[in-house]
Amino acid sequence: MSTSTARRAGPKEWAGLAVLALPTVLLGLDVTVLYLALPSLAEDLRPSGTEALWIMDAYGFLIAGFLITMGTLGDRIGRRKLLMIGAAAFGAVSVLAAYASSAELLIAARAGLGIAGATLMPSTLALISNLFADARQRALAIGVWATSFALGMAAGPLVGGALLARFWWGSAFLIAVPIVVLLLVAAPVLIPEYRAPRGGRFDLLSVALSLIAMLPVIYAVKRFAKEGFDLGTAAALVIGTVFAVLFVRRQRGLANPLLDMRLFASRTFSAALAILLVGLVGVGGVMLLVTQQLQLVEGLSPMEAGVWMGPPALMMFVAAIGAPLLARRVRPGLVVAGTLALSTVGYLLLTQVDTTGGIALIVTGFGLVYLGLGAIAALGTDLVVGAAPPDKAGSASAMSETVQELGLALGVAVLGSLATAVYRGRIGEDLPAGAAGDSLAGATSVAPQLSEDLLRQAKEAATSGLNVATLVAAIGILLLSCLSAVALRHISTIGGDEQERGNI
Repeated sequence: MSTSTARRAGPKEWAGLAVLALPTVLLGLDVTVLYLALPSLAEDLRPSGTEALWIMDAYGFLIAGFLITMGTLGDRIGRRKLLMIGAAAFGAVSVLAAYASSAELLIAARAGLGIAGATLMPSTLALISNLFADARQRALAIGVWATSFALGMAAGPLVGGALLARFWWGSAFLIAVPIVVLLLVAAPVLIPEYRAPRGGRFDLLSVALSLIAMLPVIYAVKRFAKEGFDLGTAAALVIGTVFAVLFVRRQRGLANPLLDMRLFASRTFSAALAILLVGLVGVGGVMLLVTQQLQLVEGLSPMEAGVWMGPPALMMFVAAIGAPLLARRVRPGLVVAGTLALSTVGYLLLTQVDTTGGIALIVTGFGLVYLGLGAIAALGTDLVVGAAPPDKAGSASAMSETVQELGLALGVAVLGSLATAVYRGRIGEDLPAGAAGDSLAGATSVAPQLSEDLLRQAKEAATSGLNVATLVAAIGILLLSCLSAVALRHISTIGGDEQERGNI
């Protein structure tokens, strides 16, 4: 449909966008608020070390594993229906998590939240394509949607800190309930239903293959971040790769596949996914290191660190709204390349951070990093969704979310491992053996046993790790900036010829 004949959205559609932003903000909140709740949660439930890891990881594992399945399921049964089912389940399981009486029950609840959460992101994004037929309005709407998650993450420490100051750790999970109630009331009024006209049979074997492909890969990435490349990491990676090949082969032979592999024939679709993946690798790793730097080196509380992360979140919001507007006059490839170049400057600023009063430099550098994230999250996601036929928008949305989840996990694994290696190399044999000598968090946990000089050395070693990791990220993002200008050069300005944007 050309832009000139596309129906333009009115107040009702923009109100519908506000409703779709609710679960996106909720998912962002759910990521960061748990970090604040973990100490009091651990004191109450007494989880083992392994159980504590699964409390944190089960949510992300299941979201990543079920995104493709849920994106296609929404196309088949109805996107609004799946959104409401998933939201209701998310609210109910959040109550279960809040009142969990054991670590095992909380792990099960977190897994349930992951499955429910996997219904929300692709459903909201696919429904935006239904609400906004006009390409320019759709790009702007996706920019608003893309910032909702980051704003939720930024608000997490503030909301969580306020709740935990007055209530028990379970209150962090109960945030979901009023948001879910509001969504369930407003969605039937403001959001139209959409169901693919020729959905076909839902292939359960494809669902199983996609899970057995994704879950070992995500596990391998997370294990690599914690343990390095060992036999367990290699085995998980091999298993995931083998089943990914089997999944792709089955999709090519099905009349109604879970994931239509023909989507990848679109240059726009494939290039935008690659940019999202690599761009999120840089952001994911540096986000972890920056939050650690603010808390463990600068000595800020989680709530104070959350306040300082507000300006970068605002810069992401500006980029996510501004990039689609700019792309109406300038080709999207040039907009993405330019903002990634500015992000490179941000990464380079972070290479200059030291242990003495570096908060302003950290916030400025990370703000520029988030500027690039806002642009690629808005334009990259819009290009992915816009390149797919309307009946495949849920599947395309799920692929966009999957590569972003994978990118974030890879960033934590690769850049986090690099920073840890630099830390260990710098600290040498000066700190006690074991976990205390492996990371600044370990050193800080035994701070009373260390001299001021040794603790200062540990902070300097961790800062060196940040500097080296951000230098590597800067090189990667600069290359991505150059490649974006080339890979997306065939795409016209937003609102131009839709064929140029890569529809298949």
